[in-house]
Amino acid sequence: MRASARFLLAVTLIGGAGSLQVPGAGSVDPAVFAQAPAAAPPTRPFVETLASERLGGREAGSRDERAAGDYLAEQLKRLGARPLPGRKDMFQPFEFTAGGGDGGSRASVAAGTAAPRTFSTTKEVQALSFSDDGEVSGAVVFAGYGIVVPESQGFGYDSFATLDVKDKVVVVLRYFPEDADQQTRGILARYSDLRYKARAARQRGARALVVVTGPRSPNAGLTVPMSFDAALAGSGITAISISGDVAAALFAGGKPLAEVQKDLDTGNPHVAGFALPGVEMTVKAAVRREKRTGRNVVAYLPATSPVTGVDRPWVAAGAHYDHLGRSTHGDSLAAGDDAKRAHLGADDNASGSAAVLAIAGAMAKQPMRRRHLLVGFWSAEEIGLLGSAAFIAAPPVPIGELAAYLNFDMVGRMQDNKLVVQATGSSTAWAPILERANVAAGFDLTVQPDPFQPTDVMNFNLAGVPSLSFTTGAHTDYHKPSDTADKIAYEDLDRVAGFAAAIARRVMDLDPAPAFVKVEQSAQTASRTGVRIFTGTVPDYAASVKGLLLGGVVGGGPAEQAGLQKGDVIVEISGQAITNIYDYTYALDLLKIGQPVKVVYMRGAERRETTLTPAARR
Repeated sequence: MRASARFLLAVTLIGGAGSLQVPGAGSVDPAVFAQAPAAAPPTRPFVETLASERLGGREAGSRDERAAGDYLAEQLKRLGARPLPGRKDMFQPFEFTAGGGDGGSRASVAAGTAAPRTFSTTKEVQALSFSDDGEVSGAVVFAGYGIVVPESQGFGYDSFATLDVKDKVVVVLRYFPEDADQQTRGILARYSDLRYKARAARQRGARALVVVTGPRSPNAGLTVPMSFDAALAGSGITAISISGDVAAALFAGGKPLAEVQKDLDTGNPHVAGFALPGVEMTVKAAVRREKRTGRNVVAYLPATSPVTGVDRPWVAAGAHYDHLGRSTHGDSLAAGDDAKRAHLGADDNASGSAAVLAIAGAMAKQPMRRRHLLVGFWSAEEIGLLGSAAFIAAPPVPIGELAAYLNFDMVGRMQDNKLVVQATGSSTAWAPILERANVAAGFDLTVQPDPFQPTDVMNFNLAGVPSLSFTTGAHTDYHKPSDTADKIAYEDLDRVAGFAAAIARRVMDLDPAPAFVKVEQSAQTASRTGVRIFTGTVPDYAASVKGLLLGGVVGGGPAEQAGLQKGDVIVEISGQAITNIYDYTYALDLLKIGQPVKVVYMRGAERRETTLTPAARR
């Protein structure tokens, strides 16, 4: 399951354990569920193989991912599955940007009459992962922590308030004031992300952003590591980080940086930055972006009878099989050296992949299948739902022929018999089906209507497919090397697979197929974590365009009411230029609830404008 919490759609569970209320449940024949699917193969061998050291955490596009994909394809063959019609094998490759490194950045400092000093090693200078490539020169202005808190927050703090940074090189401290009181730190921390600092400098006309980790901060004097950035577009500004030695050259003619930082660390908004007189800097940023190829594994079990005349003759079950691998790109939640170990991802998401294999095994033994069962294992979910997006973008089976999609993400660590079923609002058919299936399974079900989850189910919902997503929830081993196969609750995982197989069997027998319901406005589920404004936009996390590409809009939300739709690219909102998802997220803090704002967007090659009225997050 994806991390990147600030940009994920918030997850709010509706109802509690055992609280499933199902009107009209009696419309489903209980006899359907009395005839349970044939026994599924046990899930343990699948999890233990996928989460083994040999497969190293299955990072998308890696050798380990290919080995895991080969294993999944072999298991599908053993179960009797075939490549999809018209395809020679079970693999669907797709290309994506997988991070990279510094491509030769450097900085030159000229102070007064002294000869310029040039710094070029990665210990001295390193491009920030979101930097535009380029070389610029200019006078230097120090802007403190580079933090701007929007006026809407009722907290006055603007590092740029008294400064003229137009056409200058702006130097800022990493992080946020170290000695401020807890409440102030909480506010400033929210706006301390380097993306936000780069945006603030760019919006004020700066030519470059230079980040230094101050001597009073964690990682003092170190450059900022190059990390994978799931939003593929740059920030619209040249941006680097420098070491303490480079910073010393910048501040050599004045007050030492340690003393300057001490004054700023109080959090006093009246402690201002200043120009560095007589200092000029040349900044070159070069980012090497690495392209990789990921592979989805997709196959099917054919129906046992002709599907001519069957309404939407495919039922799909899927899970992502990638994880963080041996190179975590900053998504690890482990501390210290643990973050460098292979993240094996037993629960996330060997468990979901094992459940899908078990469902396929159970359905393969069924004497009657009125519909085809499509089985999908998606890659690159961890870096933006990219694999399932690639499937939707170039579907080997028409999306309009999918009767339903069942998704499994982290289903191996059940606690207190609780199973969460998400996206139930995508069809009115789900409530009675879940109620009857659970008579035999006996879970304490928690249902959530919201289909806009940070997992692959979101892509299928946006494509108009009735969907369900199953999870047993997060735990303290999430995104850590300690998420290992010995901690999986295998009996419960087997029960989840059996429960879902019963649901899949029922959907196969339905005539007509479940009707898709477009979920209406839900400010709780469509807002991003920590954002009080609700606009009803669903970003496409795989986009590499300049702007915010919409993967969809929430039904009935402000974006839909403004006429925005899937495929539009927002390039400006309320006068703020938008070059990527980060700009958009930060721009939301400048908006006011109920106050209309102008949105400029591209629909194809046409530049358009509309008015959007933000709503309150409930």
